[in-house]
Amino acid sequence: MVDEGKLNSFIGQILGDLGGASSIAMVRIGDALGLYKTLHAKGPMTCAELAKDTVVNERYLREWLSHQAASNYLGYDPVMEKFALPPEQAMVFAIADSPVNMMGGFDLMAAMLDNQSKVQAAFKTGGGVAWGDQAGCMFCAVARFFRPGYQNNLIQSWLPALDGVIAKLERGATVADIGCGHGWSTVLMAKAFPKSQFVGYDFHPGSIADAEAHARSHGVATNTRFEVAKAKEYSGKDFDLVTCFDCLHDMGDPAGAAAHVLQSLKPDGSWMIVEPIAGDKLEDNLNPIGRIYYAGSTMGCVPTSLSQEVGAALGAQAGEAKLREVITAGGFRNVRRAAHTPFNMILEARP
Repeated sequence: MVDEGKLNSFIGQILGDLGGASSIAMVRIGDALGLYKTLHAKGPMTCAELAKDTVVNERYLREWLSHQAASNYLGYDPVMEKFALPPEQAMVFAIADSPVNMMGGFDLMAAMLDNQSKVQAAFKTGGGVAWGDQAGCMFCAVARFFRPGYQNNLIQSWLPALDGVIAKLERGATVADIGCGHGWSTVLMAKAFPKSQFVGYDFHPGSIADAEAHARSHGVATNTRFEVAKAKEYSGKDFDLVTCFDCLHDMGDPAGAAAHVLQSLKPDGSWMIVEPIAGDKLEDNLNPIGRIYYAGSTMGCVPTSLSQEVGAALGAQAGEAKLREVITAGGFRNVRRAAHTPFNMILEARP
């Protein structure tokens, strides 16, 4: 027998999910047209005022504003007929360096939807979908999604949690950033430690081109360089520090990558592995964060790994125990969790 109370509760959940899904395009429009940033900068505005200021059609804008108010993304004053972006919502939608800026998440959801047909076909064959072949700009969305976390944690807490690494970086160290993507992690480290030299490696040429552009625009071209290379094949040696940000689980042969990292480090070097936070059992990850990461893993991480040799397909919720198993299989003897956030775990591996 159907429990009417449970059914109604579940229908309420689904309505919330559909409302969130309907917001993806709406939020991205607001971001692309500068609507959130204008409201953040100028305060409460009528539809006509905002339309004039952002040079958009007032009728379209009225519908958009109504949706945003219904979603609790904007506040609405019915007396003044003005819409406002509350400071808490501004942290999510308008402030680029906010630790909880979620705009990259909306881009990622759109990229995952674009990728559906390719991943759905792979469900039948068991094959992969290469990173550069995924629909939409998946790599652009991933870079934007993770950047706020790096911006607010990498220099401030993650690197200081490693044993003796800050002192080396301040004196002048050599660092390899493996799977650097668009290079935001590399750029942040290079800006903070100008005496050190940084090399970003990624197997996707388009991402390397973007990384080089970001390095130039942020004034760190003198102590950074970028190369197209796979995690098992990059050519550098004698690194003081190797980093991998949210990419080890995407690799086809993560244990092989770990072995290559080991031989590229100095004897007293360190490997920092940043991975999505996860418990070791499925039941540990049945929560809102796990829900998002499992979806991203299905639509991006697992297809990427299965398109490569070995195809380990760890997934974005591999968990610390599985990650330790892979890292030690590569020859590392000492692995510890150095830090964590609600979204990431930071492991330090030493020879």
